[in-house]
Amino acid sequence: MRLKNVFDAVDALAPFRLSKEYCETYNFHDNSGVLVDCGEEVRGVLCSLDLSRRAVEEARRTGTNVIVTHHPAIFYPVSCLKAEDAVLMCARAGISVISAHLNLDSAPGGIDEELMLGLGGSSCSVMHQLSDGGYGRAFEVPEEPLADFAARVKARFCTERIVVYGERPVRKVASFCGAGLDESTVAYALSRGADTVVTADGKHHLIAALVEADVNVVLMTHYACEQYGFVRFAENLKEKIKGTPVHVFTDDRLM
Repeated sequence: MRLKNVFDAVDALAPFRLSKEYCETYNFHDNSGVLVDCGEEVRGVLCSLDLSRRAVEEARRTGTNVIVTHHPAIFYPVSCLKAEDAVLMCARAGISVISAHLNLDSAPGGIDEELMLGLGGSSCSVMHQLSDGGYGRAFEVPEEPLADFAARVKARFCTERIVVYGERPVRKVASFCGAGLDESTVAYALSRGADTVVTADGKHHLIAALVEADVNVVLMTHYACEQYGFVRFAENLKEKIKGTPVHVFTDDRLM
């Protein structure tokens, strides 16, 4: 198997054209695709949310020479590389890297949709609609006290690191994977009548605006918010490239 075969399998699950469409439509920046190509026959694939030194070490340990990440291994152009940089470690070790970022966020069955499903939603409205899929969702869930909802989030997403604001019962949720709290997502949540917002990396003034509007806020770590859906993507990728080992790396320090 060649790197192109792995790329095609990722593309089938999370079409890279969605990244381009997202950036052009909503004025975002991304750098998804093949970011390191060492030109070698694929021995195995490691799926890691980030290209970290620990992920590179895990790839070496498992004998895999392709890492598929969610967060781009190279986001903006770099002016220099140091020996301890994960990208250079990969190049030296003959490890190729594919990153699937906004396309995997927004694809059907992608990270944003999986976040909604993990929270108990099904049918939803979508904030940033694309030709296929999109980002940002508002949906109804069976009513429950906020404390019970928060406990369920901890259990489902395998994390103890959540911060909860509010006291209203949870009936309608707006969720945004990753660092999903900005003026547009706050406005979207309010316009959809959400009583609870779930995301990561919230800034104080935005949290305060939601609390002032009597909307609950549940913040997970960025990692836990996205690893849930990323693991399911890795499981699907394994089915796409049967016969090639696919491993999943989880950094518990960030959960």
